[in-house]
Amino acid sequence: MSFSEEQVAFRDNVRRMVAKHVAPIAAEIDETDRFPLELVKLFGEMGLMQLWVPERYDGPNGNLTMACIAREEISKVSPACASIAALNTMFIMPLLHFGSEEQRRKYLPIIAKGGVVTAIAISEPGAGGDPAGMKTRAVLEGEEWVLNGRKIWISNARAADFIIVMARVGSDQRQGGITSFIVEKGTPGFIIEREIPMVGGGSTYEIVFEDCRIPKASVLGEVGKGYAPMQLRLRTRRLEMGSTCVGITKRALDMMCEHAKQRETFGVRLAERQAIQWWIADISTRMHACRLMVRDAADKTDRGEDIRHEASMIKVFATEMAYEACDHAMQTLGALGVTLELPLNALWQKARLMRVYEGPSEVHRQAIARRVLGLRGG
Repeated sequence: MSFSEEQVAFRDNVRRMVAKHVAPIAAEIDETDRFPLELVKLFGEMGLMQLWVPERYDGPNGNLTMACIAREEISKVSPACASIAALNTMFIMPLLHFGSEEQRRKYLPIIAKGGVVTAIAISEPGAGGDPAGMKTRAVLEGEEWVLNGRKIWISNARAADFIIVMARVGSDQRQGGITSFIVEKGTPGFIIEREIPMVGGGSTYEIVFEDCRIPKASVLGEVGKGYAPMQLRLRTRRLEMGSTCVGITKRALDMMCEHAKQRETFGVRLAERQAIQWWIADISTRMHACRLMVRDAADKTDRGEDIRHEASMIKVFATEMAYEACDHAMQTLGALGVTLELPLNALWQKARLMRVYEGPSEVHRQAIARRVLGLRGG
């Protein structure tokens, strides 16, 4: 499965940008919670944050394959910076497939100009993303919806210009009562309650809606069918995470190999030790398999096929691969591998974090098995 000439040119352009602009600040971004606004501007100018926007809305008319190429290349240097390139996927995709033409014409040209940050608010304290436990409410009063409730673990909430919020409409306690809304920055009643530091140097936020009034036309999709836009967003996001994990794994493997070829113990290089060789062989094999899985699923997505099954498998396989690759690299480097002076620490923390968000491995394994078994809810 080879890249086209256009995709190779795109990849090489991203590589040059990474070497010039990302590499010099990678350590700082991966080890602190500073939001790299300079990269938002740069990635916006390159079209990386708005790849999905069609040409008719002034966008670059890219696709998931290109997004995955960019994520892998940036992640080799900084997974935290790579996440900036994917910020708007979770807003653009639901808008393209479920938004009204009026909404697309309003938001997509703005995003296409670059420099815009978006976010998604699903999880709630004590409920996570479980629709049965969602308590945030939306009540229609005349020509406005009034939001009241609380959301947690929201990435980029402070920097976001637009945010998609999921809330319950009516008294339906099942998934059918959930609706997605677009809320703009600065709307009265939209309150950032607190910042929550996370493993890996980043932060999430808890936000509150207190009589937050938004226009009636702010509904994304249909009332009561808010999970459809979110499921689409989650599938593409999991593929982008797969590319990030390939990038992390490649960096960890390179560091591991470089050290193994130089370090001697009891007169023998680590590269000659069977344990190290097997780690390298297994990591290389899994990385190759993961890259092919991602590219296959991305290609299917670009053709309009349903990849929910593949997305779950990629989420489990990729995140666990990256975590183990970092762990083996740290073990190979010994004391040096667990210092804060090397990027392995930041890579390992990012890999650990990704095993939790966008659905933990245990949930995805259950979903995969239920689909294979043909059980309800798979």
